[in-house]
Amino acid sequence: MWLKAPTNIELLSNQVHIWRENLDNAKPLLEEFTQILAEDELVRARRFHFELHRQRFIAARGILRSILGRYLNIEPSKIKFGYEAHGKPFLDGITEQQWNSSHCDVRKQSHNSDLLQVAKSSSESNFNNKNLNFNVSHSENFALYAIGLNNSIGVDLECINSKTDVVSLAQRFFSPREFAVIESAPQEQQQQLFFRYWTCKEAYLKATGTGLKDLQKVEISLTAEQPAELNIPNISGEWSLLEMQPFSDCVATVAFTGRDLQFKYWDY
Repeated sequence: MWLKAPTNIELLSNQVHIWRENLDNAKPLLEEFTQILAEDELVRARRFHFELHRQRFIAARGILRSILGRYLNIEPSKIKFGYEAHGKPFLDGITEQQWNSSHCDVRKQSHNSDLLQVAKSSSESNFNNKNLNFNVSHSENFALYAIGLNNSIGVDLECINSKTDVVSLAQRFFSPREFAVIESAPQEQQQQLFFRYWTCKEAYLKATGTGLKDLQKVEISLTAEQPAELNIPNISGEWSLLEMQPFSDCVATVAFTGRDLQFKYWDY
C-alpha cells in the first residue's frame, strides 16, 4: 500500500496523495529544514518548551515544504503560506518570476539532494496553482500529509492512548448517539472507536476550516465493523471519509470532496 515516492511526482485531478513519515527519522535533516522555514515558523518552533517537540515541529514543516516543492517545481524555501481564521494553512500564491527563478536554482542542485529534488517541469507548470490543496496532521512522532487538486481536503492522525478516558470525553464532546455507541461497546473496542470518531470529525473540520468548537455538530455514523460516514443534513453527500491505519497503534481519516478519486500512498 505504501510505496517509495518517485523523484518526478505527478498529481492528477482525480487523485489524492497521502504521505507519511516518522518525524524522528528526519533528525539528520533538521539543520537543512531550519534553513528553509519562514520566520513565523521558526518563531512557533522556539515556543516549544521541550527540544523533542521543537524538533518534531521543524521536521513536520520542513517535510511539508519539501513535499509541496515537488508538486510546485520550486524550492521549498520559496513556498509562502497563508492561514485561515482557525489556522488552516494554504498556499499564498507564487509569482511567475519566483517560479522561474526557483526553477533555475533547482536545476543547479545536485541530483542527490533529497531535500531540493523536485519534479521536472511539464507543459503545464504548477506555479501559482490555487487548486492545489493540502492538509497535515501529526501525533507524537508521526506525521500524515494529504495533497489534492480541485477538492477540499482535511486529514487527522491520532495515536491511540490506552490511558485516555474515552467514555468521559465522548460524553462531553460527542453526540448522544455517538456516546451511546462507545459506551455500549466492549471495553477492548472503546479506544479504537473513540479515536475513529475523533479523527473523522477533526478531518472534516480541518477540511472546512472551522474550529473544534463545532465538534459535536459533526455527527459520524460508524461501527466496529462498518466504515465511517458523515451524517450531516444537506451536505453529507458532498463529502467522503477515508479511514486508515498508517502506523501501528494510530488511526487516521481523510475528509474530502469529490467522487471516484484514486488514492496513492507514499513514504517520504
